[in-house]
Amino acid sequence: MSSPVKVYVYDLSKGLVGQISLQLTGKQIDGVWHTSVVAFGKEIFYGPGICETEPGRSHHGSPLRIVDMGETHMDEQTFVEYLSQIKEHYTADKYHLLDFNCNSFTNDCLGFLTGGSLPPYIKDLPSDFLSTPFGAALRPTIDAMFRGRASTGVLTPPPDISATADSPNPASASSLLQAVAAGATSNNSEMPSSSRNYLPTPAPTSPPTPVQSNSLTTPVHIATNPSSFHNVLHTHRAVVAFFTSATCGPCRMIEPVFEDLAKSKSRANDVAFVKIDLSVGMSNAVGGEYGVRVTPTFILFLDGNKTHEMKGINAPELRTQIDLLLYQAFPPHPHTTLSLPAIEAIPLNAILSSQVPNLDTVLAKVTGFIDAAPSWSGSTTKEATKQILAKNIIPYLKARGSSSPPNISFEPWKDATISLATNLSAGELFPMADMWRVALLEPAVCSWSATKVGPESPILVLLSKAEGAPRNYSLTLLRMISNAFANRIVARELLLSSRSSITALMVAALFHDDATVRLAAANLAFNMTVHLQRLRVEKVRGDVEGDDVGENEDWDVEMVSALLEVIEREKANEEIVHRLTASLALLIRLSPSIEQFASLLEVLQAQKTLKDKLERGGCGDTGVVKKEARKLIEEVAEKLCP
Repeated sequence: MSSPVKVYVYDLSKGLVGQISLQLTGKQIDGVWHTSVVAFGKEIFYGPGICETEPGRSHHGSPLRIVDMGETHMDEQTFVEYLSQIKEHYTADKYHLLDFNCNSFTNDCLGFLTGGSLPPYIKDLPSDFLSTPFGAALRPTIDAMFRGRASTGVLTPPPDISATADSPNPASASSLLQAVAAGATSNNSEMPSSSRNYLPTPAPTSPPTPVQSNSLTTPVHIATNPSSFHNVLHTHRAVVAFFTSATCGPCRMIEPVFEDLAKSKSRANDVAFVKIDLSVGMSNAVGGEYGVRVTPTFILFLDGNKTHEMKGINAPELRTQIDLLLYQAFPPHPHTTLSLPAIEAIPLNAILSSQVPNLDTVLAKVTGFIDAAPSWSGSTTKEATKQILAKNIIPYLKARGSSSPPNISFEPWKDATISLATNLSAGELFPMADMWRVALLEPAVCSWSATKVGPESPILVLLSKAEGAPRNYSLTLLRMISNAFANRIVARELLLSSRSSITALMVAALFHDDATVRLAAANLAFNMTVHLQRLRVEKVRGDVEGDDVGENEDWDVEMVSALLEVIEREKANEEIVHRLTASLALLIRLSPSIEQFASLLEVLQAQKTLKDKLERGGCGDTGVVKKEARKLIEEVAEKLCP
């Protein structure tokens, strides 16, 4: 007889993370997902050990959503025996918010009951979080919290996050982290009396269950049945499987080496390290599938296929084989073997437009435009708009750099910007764009701006007025967006939401008759490519998990074509040629589309275009003169362009 299986999904943040995640991380994360498996009329989950309650009666309350996972043909007694076997893995002291949590347990149970697994938006949450700068910075803090629990049995409160992570709101981040961690590991003292624990949680004064010293902070997957192991194989390019058993002395000797390798070489969605204890659950079926008869045995997989097997505790050989596997899975970019001193000397710092105008004059200009408007529409009146400018925006900008900047809400800024964009022409909007240019030099303004998307984003509202705009507005808009690209979080959101619009503005400006406009456009091109280059360098070094680096092959091709055309046309301004050549170098170097680029650069005669800039008449009467620029042009032409 079959029995239905469901997954109950809860948000440990109670909706808070959905409101503040974009501001904190630069990504929209809708919840901190806690899951439980519901089968045979019981809800079972992992936190303070393996716990059981009546469905919907746990301390988490009512589930946010219920996912139907089909049916199981296992009987209840078999499932109970399985839980009893895996309880030594799922003890309270081994819980880790990122690496080994309720979702690890639910996924294991689903593999045993149905052969299924959790939806990706739940399984991938830790890697999504860690792929952000804030998540990566916060990782040591989370590790410290749960490492303290392992040694004392009590969750360690997080330290001052402002000292460990680049958070625009450290107080909110700290309180959110503590609330989520406490909710995840609660001892369920308020659970109904009908609930029972398969493994009771030790009291705070009780000695915790002994664990390996590294087990809490190493991203090792646990597989207790074939389905959970196959799921890891299907979701990772390279997998290292460690077959062990509880009574194996040599296994305990090699395990710290395995965990250290997992900690240093795991890559979310790319590289996984899996531990299979043959004495637990249906793990022996996994071993049988691959002919494992002794422990320790290590089997390496590439794209789901077995590539190597080794037995015993030869640590140097294990390291060598894992390095070889990773080399096969992720061969180094061909540019990493080139000597590129001029390109590597390009400073990866955004070019900022930091000059502050006379703010009283700017206010007077925009106020005059408001007063002269023949009609006014929208939710913010003329007088309200002028008050926001005079009492909120201008005082904040004047206080930039002071020891105690005013603590104000930026929401009125959005309202005033939308109101002005609705009622004024682009030629009259440039003072407002200039205020935003200065404001975007402030991290607090950038953090707030990153939370605003679509018509709620002042940057995009001003960008929407770019088409056909007069010179003064286009120039100010280019400088404003260049400043925005100096902030990693804002840059990411702009590339995701408005890459094509920004590119259209920039490319049109690169062909402008005015050299000042062309230089501003070249600065924007440089800042955009600097942002991408930073992410590519981090990915090559293994500092960034996942593939969220804003790559877009069609955009790369468009940009390379435009940059080369503009470089060829630019005969007068050496600085523009220098900036655009640097942008071209950063766009090509470490590009994942290098093979496609090779043929494109040959067709576009990129090498000739660049070398012509060094000859008489190529740029000015004598060609490019500046020594630094000449070296860069020569290196890009000879090393990166066929």
